[in-house]
Amino acid sequence: LKRGFILNKRYQGGNLRLQGHTFANNVVEAVTGSPGIGLTKIAFRQFHGRNTEIHVADFDGFNAQRLTSDNSISAGPDWAPNGDMLFYYSYLKHNPDIYSHNIRTGQRRTVARFSGSNISPAVSPDGKRVAMVLSKAGSPDIWVASVNGTGFRRLTTTKAAESSPCWSPDGRFICFVSRAGGRSALYKIPANGGAMSRISTIHVSNATEPDWSPDGKAIAFTTQRGGRFDICIVPSSGGSAQVVATGEDPSWALNSRTLIFTNRSRGKRILSVLDVPTKRVKTLPRSFPGNCSQAAWSN
Repeated sequence: LKRGFILNKRYQGGNLRLQGHTFANNVVEAVTGSPGIGLTKIAFRQFHGRNTEIHVADFDGFNAQRLTSDNSISAGPDWAPNGDMLFYYSYLKHNPDIYSHNIRTGQRRTVARFSGSNISPAVSPDGKRVAMVLSKAGSPDIWVASVNGTGFRRLTTTKAAESSPCWSPDGRFICFVSRAGGRSALYKIPANGGAMSRISTIHVSNATEPDWSPDGKAIAFTTQRGGRFDICIVPSSGGSAQVVATGEDPSWALNSRTLIFTNRSRGKRILSVLDVPTKRVKTLPRSFPGNCSQAAWSN
């Protein structure tokens, strides 16, 4: 056995917490070759009485900041790849409209504000487009547009309700939920338009809330069985689905190994983290006063 260094770096500047997380990231990357999550952030929905607002925090829940103060319902956050911008929808103007929000400058812009629902924004891996659910043509359909709110294109034209779009990491496909076959199921469609096709989830039905892993190999999703919500994993091409935890709203970390999701403890919605290969679940060490859900992991 030869001895040698796997890491030889000096850390200066910042506080001890930042240095520690940077060191942990470097060790993970050096040992496993996979990206570390120590410097990532999460965005999530937190309840404030009857209202919900968007919050951001470090991946472990520390350094939490409230992003919106709409005194309304704000939900469905999703990160742009650069980590500076969040997209979400809000009832700020008494209709569910989609906004982009620069978390550094505070600048907020309207992306979609049509009659009916404008919800569930999902930013493309290159940060240039956003998929969303709009009902301006009738039933809720999947649409795509530029992130500045131009060039809208309708992708689905079913009479059923579509929901929860997410992108393949290469930007070629959008996975979403449709009830076109009667029950909620996973489908995909080319991001530039084309025919939608079913993604099979053998052994599991009623699939909702998909999220495509950054390495492209798997899709995490939620299923409801007997009044209980479970997190499942299925190959991105479809196949046998595996239940990995009790909970809902899964979102992948950049390492394609860790999921953040909504769990329930003593009647309260909390955020938990799942290590998929070992199925170990940990509650975020930093708790929040209100119910939390719909967490999204930054890139």
